[in-house]
Amino acid sequence: MKTLLLPLDERPCNYYYPQMIGASNKEIDLLVPGATLLGDKKQPADTAKIAEFLCNNVADCTNAIISIDTLVYGGLIPSRLHHAKEAELMQRLEVLQKLKELNPSMRIYAFNCIMRTPQYNSSEEEPDYYEDHGFALFRRKYLLDYKERHGLSDEEQAELDNIKIPQEYINDYETRREVNMLLNMEVVKYLERGIIDFLVIPQDDSSPYGYTAISQKRIIAMVQEKQLDMKAMIYPGADEVALSLLTRAYHDYKNTEPAVYPFYASVLGPSIVPLYEDRPMFESLKSHIRVCKARLVATPQEADFILAINCPGKFMEDTYNEAFDVTHYTWRNVLDFTMQIKEYVNQGYKVAVSDSALCNGGDVQLVRYLDQLNVIDKLISYAGWNTNCNTLGTALAQACIGEGINIHNLLYRVIEDTGYQAVVRHDIESNDIEKIGADYDNISSHLGQIGEIARDRLQKFYNNMNVSKRNPVKIVEITHPWKRLFEIGMKIEVL
Repeated sequence: MKTLLLPLDERPCNYYYPQMIGASNKEIDLLVPGATLLGDKKQPADTAKIAEFLCNNVADCTNAIISIDTLVYGGLIPSRLHHAKEAELMQRLEVLQKLKELNPSMRIYAFNCIMRTPQYNSSEEEPDYYEDHGFALFRRKYLLDYKERHGLSDEEQAELDNIKIPQEYINDYETRREVNMLLNMEVVKYLERGIIDFLVIPQDDSSPYGYTAISQKRIIAMVQEKQLDMKAMIYPGADEVALSLLTRAYHDYKNTEPAVYPFYASVLGPSIVPLYEDRPMFESLKSHIRVCKARLVATPQEADFILAINCPGKFMEDTYNEAFDVTHYTWRNVLDFTMQIKEYVNQGYKVAVSDSALCNGGDVQLVRYLDQLNVIDKLISYAGWNTNCNTLGTALAQACIGEGINIHNLLYRVIEDTGYQAVVRHDIESNDIEKIGADYDNISSHLGQIGEIARDRLQKFYNNMNVSKRNPVKIVEITHPWKRLFEIGMKIEVL
């Protein structure tokens, strides 16, 4: 299966993870543009060169996975910052028609994000005015939407009345959102015409009310009106979608639909709404299973593999929290959950772990138990990074595509998701950043120094685990692709 992939952006989660997982299956030949052809955070890629690359490499591909945001805006962050006119964006989209003409038998799997509305003040990934007015922009529209749907209390109405945002910022933000919304709708028309074979419209940092929810409602109505429900899916996520579509493309290629049996770490787990998402965990699971072209089953005996979902006990917290609420421990029994995983493994079942008890990193307690029970290197997949849906899509992709246990990919995820995101990143932020003279969101003058600190501490983190005695790993290099502490690029060697 030869697959042409246009990633969402140049970060490792979008650029390297699909290549890493694709390489774990000898039947997948993944073709991606060179990293230099993609953008650099707020600097958009050259969309004309992107189109040229796609047209020059499409001839003998079985399928293509296309980020519409990269194709049209030059990347995810540029989609939130551009000043392009609607006609210009629509013209860039027409390359999809050309790809289909160049290779009529090729299936196109596309994804196009609904523009997000973060719930905080920061211009790092948003327009400059988001530094001072970001939360207000989110909250204003949240309350307006809530008012229209349910009405507001006197206290909520007073809050709305007291939100002050310069009108020019509201106009800029809403004009861009409307242009992007028209692009979302045009992509649905490409699906209707058969140029796109399958479409995902993910919601990055979603909320049940406000701008994103309003956009989602419009898209859902259009998809249902055109009866495209079987070919289009709309759900929370973003950085994992290419992995999910690669999985679907592979299952279409193999004409297979694997069966998955899920079980949760807590009784409330399936009903908990994770941070940065707009629906219960089990509803997101249904979407992710279907977008991968898999199916849920009711018993382990029916399953091709078991998906162990480490969920919160009562509500989701962030790994950044210095102390977790007591329900993190009392409303779920992590030891029992881990022992169930071990029992399934000992009985010969294939088990994948979606570690979503926390956002922005894996659960150290879970990983410690898995290590003490000598289970980690017996899993077919593990993920525990960023949001619930980021984690879920990654864990499912490796479980479906990987041929058995891929020890490199497995240990890579444990080291990055738990070692870096949940431990080392916070350690550097707390103990080193200020001394070095850097800032969490800008370490550009200290990349080598901080990269080496991270590499050294991650090596120690891994070497202190039982699994390291059976599977020695050398952490070769740590990079920070967006010159901030939040995410890393990593090279490891399993010795």
